[in-house]
Amino acid sequence: MTLTSASWAPASTAASSVPDPPADASGGLCAIHQPNLFPRLSTLAKLFSADYWIVLDDVQFARRDYQHRARLAALDDSSRQQWLTLPTHLPHGRPTLISQARLVDPRRSRRTIQLLVRQYYGRSRYWGAVAEVLDALDDSDRVADLARTSTTALLSALGWSGKVQGSTAIPTRQGRSERLADLAAATGSTHYLCGTGGLRYLDAAPFDTHGIPVLPFHTPVDDPLWRWARRCSSLWALSKIGPDALADQLTAQREAHHPGAHA
Repeated sequence: MTLTSASWAPASTAASSVPDPPADASGGLCAIHQPNLFPRLSTLAKLFSADYWIVLDDVQFARRDYQHRARLAALDDSSRQQWLTLPTHLPHGRPTLISQARLVDPRRSRRTIQLLVRQYYGRSRYWGAVAEVLDALDDSDRVADLARTSTTALLSALGWSGKVQGSTAIPTRQGRSERLADLAAATGSTHYLCGTGGLRYLDAAPFDTHGIPVLPFHTPVDDPLWRWARRCSSLWALSKIGPDALADQLTAQREAHHPGAHA
């Protein structure tokens, strides 16, 4: 997970413990990540590998991050890239949380998405799968809703069967690592998947207290499909190889990171 700011603003504070997980908590592997617009392949792979995605939308919005923008790579030349950026209003200025950010012009933003994504991927033989992802976007003016829906639409297109939970309603402590550990514990998770960005700051001690091992998540570095995985939207990979082949790729990553894979 990539944190966008040193300003950490949870929706609530709690004591040193969190409530027992609900009866319908799925357990298994947990990933915690901010809602990203058509997320990068590295992010999508981490979420696909998890059984539970906690959407971290009650932290500070950052204009240089991926909540309201995605980097599109050209179908025939992935090194040729362009930002898809949606004009965003922050009602509380810089301290605005992701959940509070609003699209300046929701209708125009959706039209921009349709036109630019078609420009880049309309010639793909898998355009139908991409179009279904676009059709799944809702009419909300909230940036978090649009980003979350774009991600769940991609996951659904690839056959992901996990659960999604917002972070706002879960009581936690305020410490950065403590909060993540409490969120993971609230879902009854057995392991926490942590991307390369999160590993730079994460303190594993709060997870150890909950009995939740931290699993580092890395994507391949020697495969052309993954060359731009940490920069470009996964829409490129979907358009390039199609939903079936991409699902196979992500399933392989899930199996490689499963705690029992190397037992």
